[in-house]
Amino acid sequence: MKNLLISCVLGFAALGAQAQFRVEVSGVGMTQIPIALSALRGDEQSPQKMASIVQADLERSGQFKILDTGAGLDESSRPDLAGIRQRGADALIAGSVTRLADGRFDVRFRLWDSVRNQDLGGQSHAVLAGDLRLAAHRIADFVYERLTGDKGVFSTRISYVTKAGSSYNLWVADADGENAQSALSSPEPIISPSWAPNGNQLAYVSFEARKPVVYVHDVASGRRRLVASFKGSNSAPTWSPDGRSIALTLSRDGGSQLYVMDANGGEPKRLMQSSAIDTEPVYTPDGRTIYFVSDRGGSPQIYRVSASGANAERVTFSGSYNISPALSPDGKWLAYVSRVNGAFKLHVMDIATGNVSAITETTADENPSFSPNSRLVIYATLLQGREALMTTTLDGRIKARLAGQSGDIREPDWGPVQK
Repeated sequence: MKNLLISCVLGFAALGAQAQFRVEVSGVGMTQIPIALSALRGDEQSPQKMASIVQADLERSGQFKILDTGAGLDESSRPDLAGIRQRGADALIAGSVTRLADGRFDVRFRLWDSVRNQDLGGQSHAVLAGDLRLAAHRIADFVYERLTGDKGVFSTRISYVTKAGSSYNLWVADADGENAQSALSSPEPIISPSWAPNGNQLAYVSFEARKPVVYVHDVASGRRRLVASFKGSNSAPTWSPDGRSIALTLSRDGGSQLYVMDANGGEPKRLMQSSAIDTEPVYTPDGRTIYFVSDRGGSPQIYRVSASGANAERVTFSGSYNISPALSPDGKWLAYVSRVNGAFKLHVMDIATGNVSAITETTADENPSFSPNSRLVIYATLLQGREALMTTTLDGRIKARLAGQSGDIREPDWGPVQK
């Protein structure tokens, strides 16, 4: 439970402030769309290798298998789609990167369906060098949506926390972990970052006041406001779907209990009367229900209660220790961490049926968070003695490691699609 796992934060290993990430994809999906990805004309002169970024995005989703067509294709002419089909590819991505006179880069691409012999459209982006990665993520979003019908999420952002020496940092990065920017540096622990629904703000817990208090941080400006600094512990903030309220855990009245308050601050309203420890609230997408962790049955389990505080009911029954609930944006899936024979493993529940699957082989999984399209889960875990960020498909078949080169990372949260 977030407010009970504070000691875990104190064990972070050092991470260099400029550490880069690499994506390592493992596993094979049940069905994957084979796509031919031509090397973008001019890509070798670009500060960012656009085709490689697009390929990594698509492979990480678990939906695609990338085939290399070699060089020589761009968006300007219709390719030999019959030949592409003969090579086993159902679709082709071709494009170009051109440096403009004003220093910007003109990025163009087109997507072709080689099965139906159709032009599926394309895009062009005139961007500064610093926005080339974003342009590549938008290409991957376009391809993903056209070929699957689901919204692409590669141009979204994630947040996470690191500790470097005696400094804690709250980072905002691209969904693949690259292009990380420090949102906050502090000599005291930072935990539980939570994205606002608008994708512009983060709520988090800081210990700089020598006790846990909740701030809301504007990502673009760096300005922040203190939201909860009541007597005792203030922890585990989460936003309501409309962004107007924050649910959190307070011990102001003795014991850790759930409260709801205005996102701008003010007097919190206690959700339930309970003698148990209640923590880690998370809203359902419709805002009508809050899932949370409680030991009211003797051990930590996941419960749900109406947003008004009535009729709490238990959700998890398999295992004696279940924490860290995360709900998919489509409302169909619950991810959580369960202790199994002393190991902490990521599980996913089909909420409609109650069926549960353990989807990892690691033993120290933490803090799951769904992608905005509900197709992936990001989580922290321990690999080869190091903390690392991972993404996984809901069936656990495709995993990608986003590993810092020189240290450890924790507390991931996946931001929404910004409108």
